[in-house]
Amino acid sequence: MSSKIKIGIIGGSGLDEPDILKNRTQKVVSTPYGDPSDHLIVGDIEGVPVVILARHGIKHNIMPGNVNYRANMWALKEEGCTHVIATNACGSLQEEIAPGDLVVIDNFIDRTTNRKQTFYDGEPNHLKGICHLPMEPAFCQHTRKVILETAKKTGVKVRDGGTILVIEGPRFSSSAESNLFRSWGAHVIGMTSVPEIVLAKEIGLCYAAIAMATDYDCWRDKGEKVTHKNVLEIFQQNVKKVIQLLLALVPKMGKTDWEETLQKTKETAEQSVFAELH
Repeated sequence: MSSKIKIGIIGGSGLDEPDILKNRTQKVVSTPYGDPSDHLIVGDIEGVPVVILARHGIKHNIMPGNVNYRANMWALKEEGCTHVIATNACGSLQEEIAPGDLVVIDNFIDRTTNRKQTFYDGEPNHLKGICHLPMEPAFCQHTRKVILETAKKTGVKVRDGGTILVIEGPRFSSSAESNLFRSWGAHVIGMTSVPEIVLAKEIGLCYAAIAMATDYDCWRDKGEKVTHKNVLEIFQQNVKKVIQLLLALVPKMGKTDWEETLQKTKETAEQSVFAELH
């Protein structure tokens, strides 16, 4: 028997509010951690409840370092989401990952510098205690498996696994930085997966990400260097692949038994908290 689930979809550049939901309504919410990036879009795909949230705001006016990631994740949790599927535009750090390719990432390297990565910060009305959260495996392996199975069935070509290097932004990397990240074994580079993945896991959400390579960053000696204009152009050209995958993925997730996965995810979150001594 399949478990009752609700899927949050975090939209990146070009996929903030796709018209893929039935019975859609808008919902304005606030959280103890402030306001999320925008209103929630609530609806369903073939009967499976879905909540869409524009990471950078509907008008794309919030830069990566200013996104209220805690409010975003909290809002999805409070709305009843059990899963989060994130979509990201990213740069490729490897020749074999070409612009337009999709990567179901399975690890990350954090190079952000100014982001709140925990709900347990000691502030009034926030979660109490200290959370020492294990990050291996970083992404929900069960959710990744279902994404890969769905992609194979629908004919959408995706890469199984890859490490995303997350930078603070909003600037792109220098060539020296880009080559350094390549030497570390990173496959793609982006600006938003951290702290999303950390926060989602901290409150027991099953989180997976579909990254689309839009460029080769700036490490190659040939070809165009990354620009925001090119990033948006490539993403818009290939966004249909992401939507096709999501439209097939959500119903499949709705028919999947998540009971054990949800229980383990919840236990990991709860057992990582060191309670305050009184």
